[in-house]
Amino acid sequence: MYILSAQHITKRYSSHTALDDVSIDIPKGSIFGLLGPNGAGKTSLIRIITQITAPDQGQVLFNGEQLAPKHIGRIGYLPEERGLYKKMKVGDQLLYLAQLKGMSKAEAMQKLKEWFKKFDMQTWWGKQVEDLSKGMQQKVQFIATVLHQPELLILDEPFTGFDPVNANLIKDEIISLRNQGCTIIFSTHRMESVEELCDYIALINKSRKILDGPTKKIKHQYKTNTYAVEGEGKLISLPSQFEVQSMTNLEDGFFKATIKLPAGVVPNHLIEALIGQVQVHSFIEHIPSMNEIFIRNVTGEYTPSQSRYVETE
Repeated sequence: MYILSAQHITKRYSSHTALDDVSIDIPKGSIFGLLGPNGAGKTSLIRIITQITAPDQGQVLFNGEQLAPKHIGRIGYLPEERGLYKKMKVGDQLLYLAQLKGMSKAEAMQKLKEWFKKFDMQTWWGKQVEDLSKGMQQKVQFIATVLHQPELLILDEPFTGFDPVNANLIKDEIISLRNQGCTIIFSTHRMESVEELCDYIALINKSRKILDGPTKKIKHQYKTNTYAVEGEGKLISLPSQFEVQSMTNLEDGFFKATIKLPAGVVPNHLIEALIGQVQVHSFIEHIPSMNEIFIRNVTGEYTPSQSRYVETE
């Protein structure tokens, strides 16, 4: 079941086409990575989902219904460009924003106490936003976004401004929210965060969707049957069916190599060929990272098999 379906979305600004027939389906209870280089169209799609703008063509469904103003209260949006009232006190601001989302003052107070304790913010209530560091302001904005317990949460570069400790704190909260049933659209350029968090991804480039699906399945599709092997002994030769992309015989009697298997050949065949000559200590398949997949699709410049055979005596 999809919480949100964007169907054949086209959006134009004067002579510029920001989105060109883009369709994505976001499963309920998932973390969905919305990826793409700057200017690809991600922000335009987010603005349509949050009803800041409307598409020129296509439609968006929320839980199977045509997206409408009544759904705004069920969506939380943390924009990349944060927007807090600098002169307003933290507690007063969060109460105000919670009530705009339909929460009663009593309910908001109860939830805020829980979040302030969780984020160790008990002394911040009466501080003005302008007196907080950027990272502290980010915590306040994150709470404002999730306080009303939205069904769909849109996070645009949520880790910007955080040190590693607080980035991990927010990451853990994102996972916790997903586990509680919240669906999260996660827009970021940090591919390591995509690897760690996202169940599904869609990649937009030059206004068009060029890739989407479950993260694990996509990574599997880009496998190259290439293995990094390390061990003890001197690796002299392998049957011609194996493509040795690089090999180094080290002075201390060890070796390391990168070897590609042809289609239809299982890893056991390579191991059998190796153990007749050397002791194998490490045998690891190269699974492309999301960063590699991103670069390959956006620029076409990266291919994992570009390394050359090098032998060192």
